[in-house]
Amino acid sequence: MRKKVILICSECLSRNYTSTVKEGQTTRLELKKFCPKCGKMTLHKESK
Repeated sequence: MRKKVILICSECLSRNYTSTVKEGQTTRLELKKFCPKCGKMTLHKESK
C-alpha cells in the first residue's frame, strides 16, 4: 500500500509537489526539484 506525501522546499518552505511512498518506509523522502517560487533547483523534503 502507498500513501501520499507533500514535498516542501527547504529554502522558502513552499509546498510545491506531491508524491507517493510505501506505507512502511521509515526514512523521509528527499528530492532535488525545481521550485517555482525560488526560481532554481532546491532540495525538497517530505512534510510531517
